[in-house]
Amino acid sequence: MANGTIRYWAAAKAAAGVAEEPYEAETLADALDGARARHPGDLVRVLQRSSFLIDGDPVGKRGHETVRLAEGGTVEVLPPFAGG
Repeated sequence: MANGTIRYWAAAKAAAGVAEEPYEAETLADALDGARARHPGDLVRVLQRSSFLIDGDPVGKRGHETVRLAEGGTVEVLPPFAGG
């Protein structure tokens, strides 16, 4: 298991009620499952529409269960932003 930080931005931050929190997970899927369990409700819906950065690199269309997390890493949760 890796320990790191999940950072929530914009609507994800509002839905979670925190700007960041620790994770203990092997994959992005595991980390997001933990976030859903801690913050049921609005965050679950926001995560469905969000994109993710792992240590600054975009996840893109990769399956979240295939994205391994590093010790001390950072998961950034980026909901869709308005405007352009």
